[in-house]
Amino acid sequence: MANFTSSPGVKLNEIDKSFVTPTPVSFGAAIIGPTVKGPVELPTLVTSYSDFKNKFGGSLTSGSGASAQTYSYLTSISAYNYFVEGGESLLVARVTSGSFTAATTTNVFNSLESGVISTKADELLSSLVGATGSVGSYVVSQSATSGTGTGFTANITLTGGSTASTITATSGTGYGVGETITVNSQSLAFSGSGGSNMVITLAADDIVDDSAFTLETLSEGTIMNSSGTHNSDGTLDNGTSDNIRFEISNPNTDKGTFNVLIRQGDDKRDDKTILETFNGVSLDPNQPNYISKVIGDQVVSYNSTTNQIDVTSGEFFNNSNFVRVKSVDFPTIDYFNNSGNAKTAFTGSIPVKQSGSFSSATGNIAGAANFYKDIDIQTQGLAGSDYDNMINLLNNQNEFQFNILSTPGLTNDNHTSQISSIINNTIERGDNIFIFDSVDYEGTLANALQQAATRNTSYASTYWPWLRVQDPETGKLVFVPASTMIPGVYAFNDKVANTWNAPAGISRGGLSTVLQAKLKLTEANKASLYDGNINPIATFPKKGVVVFGQKTLQKAVSALDRINVRRLLIDLKSFIGQVADTLVFEQNTITTRNKFLTTVTPYLENIQQNGGLFAFKVIMDDTNNTDDVIDRNQLVGQIYIQPSKTAEFISLDFIVLPTGAEFPA
Repeated sequence: MANFTSSPGVKLNEIDKSFVTPTPVSFGAAIIGPTVKGPVELPTLVTSYSDFKNKFGGSLTSGSGASAQTYSYLTSISAYNYFVEGGESLLVARVTSGSFTAATTTNVFNSLESGVISTKADELLSSLVGATGSVGSYVVSQSATSGTGTGFTANITLTGGSTASTITATSGTGYGVGETITVNSQSLAFSGSGGSNMVITLAADDIVDDSAFTLETLSEGTIMNSSGTHNSDGTLDNGTSDNIRFEISNPNTDKGTFNVLIRQGDDKRDDKTILETFNGVSLDPNQPNYISKVIGDQVVSYNSTTNQIDVTSGEFFNNSNFVRVKSVDFPTIDYFNNSGNAKTAFTGSIPVKQSGSFSSATGNIAGAANFYKDIDIQTQGLAGSDYDNMINLLNNQNEFQFNILSTPGLTNDNHTSQISSIINNTIERGDNIFIFDSVDYEGTLANALQQAATRNTSYASTYWPWLRVQDPETGKLVFVPASTMIPGVYAFNDKVANTWNAPAGISRGGLSTVLQAKLKLTEANKASLYDGNINPIATFPKKGVVVFGQKTLQKAVSALDRINVRRLLIDLKSFIGQVADTLVFEQNTITTRNKFLTTVTPYLENIQQNGGLFAFKVIMDDTNNTDDVIDRNQLVGQIYIQPSKTAEFISLDFIVLPTGAEFPA
C-alpha cells in the first residue's frame, strides 16, 4: 500500500519482481568399473559419450581367429545410456586387476647426434658378395678405429653359397660423424676365402639422432602401445582406434617453436584423425609456451595409504586429454641472445618434422571372463576387491562430488562387502544416492527379495529384473543388470522435470534403449517387489519397459522411503550448504542472517512453486541465535519442510446411475 502524505497527489512505487532464483551448483553421476583403457584409479570427468570413448574406449576383443569374441564392459554400456538419456557429466573411476603402466613415445628426434650407430647391415651384405660360405651363422664384430665408439656386432645367417637370409645387428654407442669402423678381413673370409678389410666412415645419416623430449600417455595398459612397422601409406601395424600416435609439424629454429599433434593410432598419412593440437610450443622453460606448461607434466596416482590422489612428479597441470610430458631432454633455456636471435647451440635441439608412435606400456585387460549375464563372484575379469580402492577414494566428499553412484557388475549376493562399504560411505557423505543390484542373472524374484531385506537405508535403491539391450559397441543383444540403465532414467527425469519428481512411471520412467526385461512381471510380482522395497521394472503393451517404482531401501514408513524425497533433500542440503559455506567466519549479526534468508527463501519458494514442497519455513533470528549461542561462535538456522508426495496408488470409481438420476454437485 502506498504511504500518502496529508496532501493529495500521486505516489510512484517500485516493486522488484525480477529477482533471479539462485540455483545450486549441479553435480552429475559417478560410476566405478572396468574400462578398455584410460587412467587407472584416477576418477576422471567426461561430458559426452564420445568423450568417454576417447578417454576410456569402447569394446574389447578376446581370443583370435574364428574363436575371437568382442565384448563391452557394463561401464561403457551404462555411460552410453546415461548420455543418450540426457546426462551431462559422469565421473568415471576405472578399476583393473594387476599392474598397469603408461606408454611413452618411441623417439622424438631432433638434429643432434646421439652417438648410437645405425644398422650397417646393407654394407656388410655388399661386402660378402662373392664369398663362398657354407650354410650357417656367422658373427661379424667391429670396433671403432678412430674416435670413441664401441661394440657393433652383426649376426649373419647364410642359407647357402653367399645368400644371406637373415642379418641382425646390435648398434654400438659413442660414435661421431667422420669416425671410422674397420672390419678385418678374417671376419669377412668364409670357408677360407680371403678378402680386404672393410672400412666404414660414418656420416650423419649413419648415427641415430637424439630425442628432444618424451611424451607419456595418461591412459595405461598395453592397449596404448602403437609402435611397430610403419607402412608406406603412413599407417601403423599396431595402430588402433584406442591408442594414439604423435606428429611434429612446423618446426621453426628461428623462433624455437614447433607444433605437437596427437593423432588416433589407426589413421593414415593422407587421412589423419587429429585428437589434439598444441601449436607453437617451445623447449625453453622460461617461455609461456614451454611444452610442459602447455601440455602438462604431472604424474598423479592413487595412494592407498593416505586414500587420496597424490602428485608424484611434475610442475604443471595436465591440459591434454591424452598425454603428458615425461621429460624434456634438451631444454633450450633462454633460446634467444641479447639481439633477439636464436642461439646456435640450441637450434639443433628443436625436433624435426616427423610422426611416431608409443610403446613400453604394461598391463592387460581381461579377456572373455564373466561378461554380461555370466557375472558372478568373478565379474568382467575382476574380483570384488579390485573395486575397494575406488570405493574408499570416492568417500572423499571434498574432492569428488556427484549425486548418483552406480557399480554395474557388483551384486549384493556376490559382493556383499563392497556394497556394504559403498552404502556406509553414501550415508556418511549424505549427498548422493547409490543404485545397486541385488542378485546376478540367475537370481530369482525370491532371491532378490532376500538380498534387499538385508539393507535398510534411504540412501540406496535397487531394481529388478535384469534387462536385455543392444550393446552400442558390438551390436549384440545382451542381458545387463538394471543398475546399468537406471542412472539414465534419473538423467532423463532431471532433464524433463526436477530431482524431486519421481524417476518412474510411463512419463519419466521409460527405458527407451531396453528391448525387454528378463521377466514380464505380473501384478502379484510387482506387489511383492514393491512391498520388499525393490523397484519393479514392468513391461506394458505399446509402452515398452518401464520403471514402476521409486522406493529407497528404508524399511520405516516415512517420506524418506521414496526416491524423489531423498533426492529433494540431497538438493536442499547441497544448495543450502553452499550458501552456509559463505557465512563461515562472518559476524553473527542481523545482516549475516538476512544474507542467508534472502538467498535461501527464494530458492525454497521456487521449489514450492514447481511442486517439490507443500510448505516450508526458515528460522534464523534471535530465537535460535541467543546470546549464549553467539558466545559459542555458532550461527544456528532451522529449515522446516513438508515434501510433496507422489500419487502412486490411484483409485478411480466408476458409478453407474439410473436414467434421470442427478449427478452429484
